[in-house]
Amino acid sequence: MNTLPKILLLYTGGTIGMINNPETGALMPFNFEHMASQVPELNKLGVELDAITFDPIIDSSDMRPSYWIQMAQIIYDNYSKYDGFVVLQGTDTMAYTASALSFILQDLSKPIVLTGSQLPIGTIRTDGKENLISSIEIAADKKDGKAIVPEVCVFFENQLFRGNRTTKHNAEYFYAFRSDNYPALAEAGIEIHYNTSALLPVSNSKQPLFYKEMDQSLAMLRLFPGITENVVNQICNIDGLKGLILQSYGAGNVMTDKWFTEVMQKTVSKGVYVLNVTQCRAGGVKMGKYESSKGLIDAGVWSGYDMSLEAALTKMMYVLGEKMNRTEAEACFKKSLSGEINTNLILTD
Repeated sequence: MNTLPKILLLYTGGTIGMINNPETGALMPFNFEHMASQVPELNKLGVELDAITFDPIIDSSDMRPSYWIQMAQIIYDNYSKYDGFVVLQGTDTMAYTASALSFILQDLSKPIVLTGSQLPIGTIRTDGKENLISSIEIAADKKDGKAIVPEVCVFFENQLFRGNRTTKHNAEYFYAFRSDNYPALAEAGIEIHYNTSALLPVSNSKQPLFYKEMDQSLAMLRLFPGITENVVNQICNIDGLKGLILQSYGAGNVMTDKWFTEVMQKTVSKGVYVLNVTQCRAGGVKMGKYESSKGLIDAGVWSGYDMSLEAALTKMMYVLGEKMNRTEAEACFKKSLSGEINTNLILTD
């Protein structure tokens, strides 16, 4: 009887899956169903691998909610057949995908590990092989018969991060991702060392909760010194707008101009959900800590706490997709669904 862990590899596109065409020298995607020929080390992992490739493959710059749902559907349909899942895509929007999948598929009992590379897997100095091998190991790892990492995560350059805490911060070097507000879930050296206290608990559910609707009727407003009332009004009055991510300064601060608070108040009164997150990479919003953010509370703007921009945007899509009323939406943003918020911040709010 075969007792090897079974892992499903889902290749959506991206640099990691590229090799050089020996005739033309141009980069082309290789067939992941025959990946052992490109990565012979996989034969020594002691896992059974299957692969599904998107057709056509997607440049990560073209990523959108419909592709997230497609990925989630494949994972959901194959959930009972595999011990874990590895998703390969381009790095530019990987943090968005990881955040989105953490809201689309909730209550997980199995790992969903996203990875990619800065160099094609067919080049000599590629980081793709190590990222792929370690991701598969993590997706297969169990303790006492249960998955060690039962959540959506990103593995890159020897570190495993919670997916909805991850941001791409470097376009050139191998350490492309950071998780400024949450510790690494694991570090890969000679062995993989897990930070067990940082991991989400394993769900007892045989299937995850699958939320198939992601509403894109939202916008982002990033403040900058000198932003005009006209610009803010143009964004807040977009036809069909349902959600707005406000990127404020520091701990959630905005300018004290009366017109800005009035625009936020009018926006909220129209039924638009406004979520305040910081422009800073680390730290979070503390509404009311300074005078400049107290007006936002009165206007009905909600705190995004220490959520990343990627998590805030995709959680808003999830909330709008579930057609939550204002009371339900406010309650949802005041709790951590998949580890995207430091719960201590909510308790002290």
